Amino acid sequence: MARLISLLLFFLMIFSTSAQGPPPSPGYNPSSEVNSIGFDQGFRNLWGSKHQSVDQGQLTIWLDNSSGSGFKSQKPYRSGYFGTAVKLQPGYTAGVITSFYLSNNEDHPGNHDEIDIEFLGTTPDKPYTLQTNVYVRGSGSVNIIGREMRFHLWFDPTQDFHNYAIIWNPTEIIFFVDDVPVRRYLRKSDATFPMRPMWVYGSIWDASSWATEDGKYKADYKFQPFIGRYKNFKLAGCTSDEPASCHPPSASPSQSTGLSPQQESAMDWVQRNYLVYDYCHDPKRDHTHTPEC
Repeated sequence: MARLISLLLFFLMIFSTSAQGPPPSPGYNPSSEVNSIGFDQGFRNLWGSKHQSVDQGQLTIWLDNSSGSGFKSQKPYRSGYFGTAVKLQPGYTAGVITSFYLSNNEDHPGNHDEIDIEFLGTTPDKPYTLQTNVYVRGSGSVNIIGREMRFHLWFDPTQDFHNYAIIWNPTEIIFFVDDVPVRRYLRKSDATFPMRPMWVYGSIWDASSWATEDGKYKADYKFQPFIGRYKNFKLAGCTSDEPASCHPPSASPSQSTGLSPQQESAMDWVQRNYLVYDYCHDPKRDHTHTPEC
């Protein structure tokens, strides 16, 4: 019976995205507490320098059949607010990932932590999927445990820039879209929460093996170049060399951890109407590896 209920919940989420319109106001905009910076003030090219350009603080990166591109923050952080505005490419983008994320993979290869915002490319008849994910001490091995929650958006992310952000502090991770919290991941144990310093990254790359409907649709380079545009970068928090007294920006108006009741209500609305996958409700997953579920 429990497995049947899990299956019903899983398929209900997949087919429950018919709601229209924006979510209710969260009543507070954490992004307003953080000043924007230009790309060169906080980041540098990591790879694919010939597939990257900066104009007046706005970054454009692209993927073609020769390379993609990625960038990296100038400093590592142990907590903070990390945001950017992104405009995605319309049309056929299957197999292509455009991302903004935290990671310490270069410092801990094969055993890294990661907090992801990833836009999964798609075919023209279907919407982009926003994937949020948390990895804890696992990469490239049988120990890798993703904690994916995926959403469709209440707007077309190819028509204009929209703001996406992560707040990471010692007790929780919160993902935001235009200041609306869409996911809150709590620190329920040290084993299920990333605590080591991470860098901030962004990239565009070919993930044809899994990105679009589990690899059903691949990147098609007759539509190249695939372009991602970023601006309005926000980095505020505690770098790895700052004292323990440093405190990251708050997600809520109370300047404490957690969300206000109005923010909670907005997040619940988004999850009821636009959530299309939750790893905790996937009957195919072995949940002994994700005890927080």
